[in-house]
Amino acid sequence: QVPLVESGGGSVQDGGSLRLSCVLSGVATGRRCIGWFRQASGKERQGVATVNENDLTKYADSAKGRFTISRDNAKNIVFLHMNSLKPEDTAMYYCAGQSYFGGRWYPQYLNPNDYSLWGQGTQVTVSS
Repeated sequence: QVPLVESGGGSVQDGGSLRLSCVLSGVATGRRCIGWFRQASGKERQGVATVNENDLTKYADSAKGRFTISRDNAKNIVFLHMNSLKPEDTAMYYCAGQSYFGGRWYPQYLNPNDYSLWGQGTQVTVSS
């Protein structure tokens, strides 16, 4: 019954790597733009990366050059590959489906308020 399920989080040392997965099912498979977001303790939720049905992507400045978003459409999975992790990347990571804005999907939208179908989250902790 949960349409988006995240996995792949865990604890890693400074400089390490993780791959997060978001499995889409049911109504989530119709959302043609999927985003990854994160929320650190005591801070607001922030956009990390997005990808739409044409594989157009958008990255937050903090993620550029280190993170890569991709999708396996046959398996309905969206990935977030994270390299060179830093302690400041520590957060709960969520995937989400974008809200409907008509016939187009907008990967440039990184504001979590533009997303309306959310997963439960997976914790990423990076130690010095």
